[in-house]
Amino acid sequence: MNVVRISSPVKLIIQIPCLNEEQTLPQTVADLPRSIPGVDRIELLVIDDGSTDRTPEVARELGVHHLIRFTANKGLARAFSAGIEFSLANGADIIVNTDADNQYCGADVEKLIRPVLEGKADIVIGDREPQTIAHFSFVKKRLQYWGSWVVRQLSGTDIPDTTSGFRAYSREAALHLNVVSEFTYTLETIIQAGKLSMTITHVPVRTNPELRKSRLFRSIPGYLKRSAATILRVYTMYEPLKMFSYLGGGLIAAGLVPGLRYLYLYAIGEGVGHVQSVVAAAVLIILGFQVLVLGVLADLIGSNRKLTEKLLYLSRKVAYQSPSETPQSEKKS
Repeated sequence: MNVVRISSPVKLIIQIPCLNEEQTLPQTVADLPRSIPGVDRIELLVIDDGSTDRTPEVARELGVHHLIRFTANKGLARAFSAGIEFSLANGADIIVNTDADNQYCGADVEKLIRPVLEGKADIVIGDREPQTIAHFSFVKKRLQYWGSWVVRQLSGTDIPDTTSGFRAYSREAALHLNVVSEFTYTLETIIQAGKLSMTITHVPVRTNPELRKSRLFRSIPGYLKRSAATILRVYTMYEPLKMFSYLGGGLIAAGLVPGLRYLYLYAIGEGVGHVQSVVAAAVLIILGFQVLVLGVLADLIGSNRKLTEKLLYLSRKVAYQSPSETPQSEKKS
């Protein structure tokens, strides 16, 4: 994807997904910038993900420009996607996502969007440098480190803090996003961006003192299970033949072990009584070839998915056409 420097006027929408954040939302909103050099208009969007407290009322009292309300909790990924769609529909040239717990330093929004403004990146991730955050436990720091390493290998990017929710998207990048996970968007969007050859970078950002415990990280085993499932699902979507080839090749290799063992025993005259090795080898090799065939079919389905994603991108581009994208002959004076 070619990165283009954004021309004036520039509209920035900062979206804030919320779930029962009446206590922390005022501080988060107060910390966000009201003006940034190079940006003509900044608007705040709160996505209320089915809060049972006064979060929506507090958002109105704070005077945010836009409020989306879910009648029931739909999860962080759905809230994020709703914010992206709304921001595109309302003419955002740059979209920044931040958390409602005031985890990130609002003043760093300017640093976050600068590569997008200058046409150097499609997506910018705020690097919290998790290993230096005092209130992160040793286990959480290790999980962040190894989790980010895995995502970097799968996505072909160099993002050091892949779970950071403080990120900026150009309009073009946002038009390409398709989040299918219902757990979190952070890992999926990085893998997707890498596979779509978007220009994605990172900048160091500051964090504020902890106001509350993380709600996405309640149980380490549960977090690992859901994150692993998300990574596996997304990577398989974009690299189905590779994934099934690894699995099928592993099964075939495992089947060759008892098969070669039987051939060796047969060659030295001790093959009688080792038929189970032949059966095990046959089963594993047949399964391996079946998995390889599934990989080919999945790759063909993946080709259709790419066409569908392109159609979605084009339909969004038309539906959410911003004034700056309107052909000159169509603009009204």
